[in-house]
Amino acid sequence: MNLEDIQADEVLNARGLSCPMPLLKMKKTLKGMKKEQILEVLGTDPGSKNDIPNYCEKHNYNFLGYYDDQENFTRYYIQIQ
Repeated sequence: MNLEDIQADEVLNARGLSCPMPLLKMKKTLKGMKKEQILEVLGTDPGSKNDIPNYCEKHNYNFLGYYDDQENFTRYYIQIQ
């Protein structure tokens, strides 16, 4: 699956936020989502590249991956299981 082709059900804009805010906002958003839905997180905090996959692994979310956008931020994709 090409990450750039994913159609997210919700998008969380966490650009400009520093740790731990992107993770806290992501957790809150995930709680309101349904099984199989996909969350796209837009972030600029470099620590999120470790924090988000680790959180997903510990809390049974399907981390689909991330890529660096051409506009100087990263797109993360998480699916509810």
